Amino acid sequence: MELALATGDLEAARTGDRNALERVLTHSRQNLRRYAEFHCIVNDVEDAVQESLLLVSRKLGSLREIECFTSWLFRIVKRECNRLKRGRKLLTGQDIPECLMPLVYPEPIEWRQDVAAALESLPMHYREVILLRDLEGLTIEEIAAQLRLSREAVKSRLHRARVVAREYLAA
Repeated sequence: MELALATGDLEAARTGDRNALERVLTHSRQNLRRYAEFHCIVNDVEDAVQESLLLVSRKLGSLREIECFTSWLFRIVKRECNRLKRGRKLLTGQDIPECLMPLVYPEPIEWRQDVAAALESLPMHYREVILLRDLEGLTIEEIAAQLRLSREAVKSRLHRARVVAREYLAA
């Protein structure tokens, strides 16, 4: 996503400018759709994008740092895809048919090896929280319940884990 293009609009949208919000949502839609195609089953892509944009329009004012917008946006759509998958499985009682699963194009092997090495370098308590959040898509509340931690402790660990992983990958 071209963040530079939307930075002024993001600030204006955060403060309640409806026109700026519309521009931000319009600009974000195609990127969200592309991302959702990798994480949602085929029939749920558009629903996930719509629900995500609706949530973004309601919660943008609470975003603390504008630089986090892109990752926040993609986390929302991924969480929405996971929610729709769980709902479909609950309704049907069956796993999702292979023909409806998203097409996933593998990343270059070097990226996977670098990320795996970065995760292995993390202390266990950091690795656990980052895998639950970013791989399994659990919410902060779900992670807190599973690890028997406070919500704040989970957020702190997740932040520290990402900082340490970034430092490892940058080296």
